[in-house]
Amino acid sequence: MAQFRRVKRNINGVLLLDKPLGFSSNQALQKVKLLFQAAKAGHTGTLDPLATGLLPICLGEATKFAQHVTDADKTYIATIKFGITTTTGDSEGEVIATHAVNISADQLELACKSFIGEISQVPPMYSALKFEGKALYEYARAGIEIARQSRLVRIASIHIDGFHGDVAQITVGCSKGTYIRTLAEDIGQSLGCGAHLIGLRRIETAGYQLADAITLEQLEQKIKETAADAHSSLLLPVDSAIAYLPAIQLHPDAAHYFMQGQAVWVSGKIANGELRLFDENARFLGLGFLQEDGSIAPKRLIRDFS
Repeated sequence: MAQFRRVKRNINGVLLLDKPLGFSSNQALQKVKLLFQAAKAGHTGTLDPLATGLLPICLGEATKFAQHVTDADKTYIATIKFGITTTTGDSEGEVIATHAVNISADQLELACKSFIGEISQVPPMYSALKFEGKALYEYARAGIEIARQSRLVRIASIHIDGFHGDVAQITVGCSKGTYIRTLAEDIGQSLGCGAHLIGLRRIETAGYQLADAITLEQLEQKIKETAADAHSSLLLPVDSAIAYLPAIQLHPDAAHYFMQGQAVWVSGKIANGELRLFDENARFLGLGFLQEDGSIAPKRLIRDFS
């Protein structure tokens, strides 16, 4: 009896997904990959199952530029509950301690301001960071505590959206690798009452906005309606993750040699650093960089233009 094999399609581009509550980033990725029947896909930074919001999914050739999104600054809306600390730093964990909450809006604002700038964070045990090949949360669930090195992260801004009694909602702009759970705990500790995270929603990363994202339910419906052509209207261009980089258009001969992995020369003043390269038809060819001799060498090439 012949086994059924799923058809895998070469699809290239970036899908902005509004990740639902309860899904891990990988579960959301696999769902998108299945819906598109995509041969290759990858996400751009982990969101916890209890977090929702913007999760860019790179398909096909776009995966070559996923790291640019992973490394970008993020913006989150966080909801913090004061007076209770938990084992996980969020509402999934067991309660460790409770304290009376008697803080003013001014005190909260001062506490938040004290965390703006470069700060040191110790990654939580309930995180996906690896130690000897296993995620830290696996050790935590087994009751094993692993020593973690503190690391520097940057908090660009904290805006208090609302504060009522023992619950605050804040908008945080931060660097990659920032744990908002840890920030919530630290703010609570600085106020003397403790705190944990009860809600988290990512609204921006790498220039992508949550307002432009699609839910899994909407995606399923769209694919039912448009079948094989769904990706053409739902996906952003492969180079959308690096749209901030200067663009250079190559003449046909230069484009040919560039795609063979050779450095090429371009007339005019060229910006230092990484560059987006296009052919005469405005087709994205890949990422290059300016060399000391003034030529442009390939760094990441597009091999599939489907």
